[in-house]
Amino acid sequence: MPHRSALRPLPAYGLSRRSIIAGAAAVASCGVLRGSSAQAAEEQNDTVRITLPTPGSAGSVWRPAIAKLGSHATEGLNIDWIGGDPGQMQVQLAAGALDVGVFGAVGLANLVNRGSDIVLFGPALNNHGRWIVRADSPYRKPADLIGKRIATQPETTETYQQARIAASLNDIDLKRDVEVIFGPPTQNLALFGRGDVEGVIVLEPTATRLVGGGAREIARVGDMWRDATGESGDPFLVGLAARRSWLETNRKLATRIAHLFAIANGSLRRDPQLFSEFHSDIGLRDDEKSAIALLPNRLTDVYPSRWDESVWKIIERQIDVALKIGVIGQRPSRPLYDAIRLENV
Repeated sequence: MPHRSALRPLPAYGLSRRSIIAGAAAVASCGVLRGSSAQAAEEQNDTVRITLPTPGSAGSVWRPAIAKLGSHATEGLNIDWIGGDPGQMQVQLAAGALDVGVFGAVGLANLVNRGSDIVLFGPALNNHGRWIVRADSPYRKPADLIGKRIATQPETTETYQQARIAASLNDIDLKRDVEVIFGPPTQNLALFGRGDVEGVIVLEPTATRLVGGGAREIARVGDMWRDATGESGDPFLVGLAARRSWLETNRKLATRIAHLFAIANGSLRRDPQLFSEFHSDIGLRDDEKSAIALLPNRLTDVYPSRWDESVWKIIERQIDVALKIGVIGQRPSRPLYDAIRLENV
């Protein structure tokens, strides 16, 4: 395994609802908001402010992937990439300092229940949570970790919430059966490296970095979902998201953005060697050759190109299970997604 100081783990997808609301108020008080959505759209023309995930996260490949498509793919479109980790992104989106971000179904359901107007409108990332143990570990499957200690991102993150949903469908209650230590990725990796926990649940490309360094993967959250539900589709993790007020004012532009991300994700699926080409963009150093060589086979299914009934069905199923196990308190009063229709990509 590489020395833990060399690891740059994927930030968690999620932030407490209180932090989002407080952060949004702070951004607004600083004068970041530009007035009504209609006024902003008129001033920006076809400029759109889109989240740019930090290196070390799966979404950081979007900018080079879109650039690789060529200028014709973005002709007449000015993308203003706004950097930040997932927590910052959620604050920026809620505050109106960002037009397009990413959100997961469970986290968004909780926000919608509190009055948020954020809505999903396009493809972003499939679930890429991985259960990782050390190479010499005796554990071969998640059930082997019942009664043991593992580490993962905080309870409010989509990483943990979706892992809990998938585990529950496989008769594992992460709140009851496993001792889970919650913390930021760097802390979790330090605990793992010292042997203080038996395993970690992490996202890509951190999981590939660990495997490339000698750790062993015993399960994928997506596989656990499929095995339990019998559904062939990849489980949803996060989708493109915007405030409904912005979406309704900029529907044509939003549709184009959703289509652009679908094309970019489709290009990654068709040519997985692009992950190796873009390794530095997603946070891997040139000398991490073992991990770089693993990227094409490990990341392809992370990037969806569909936004249709098959995806929305999975989102609804995730909400059903989240309700059943108490991850959310009530079903949102409106759909979490907008049925923007995309061309085949």
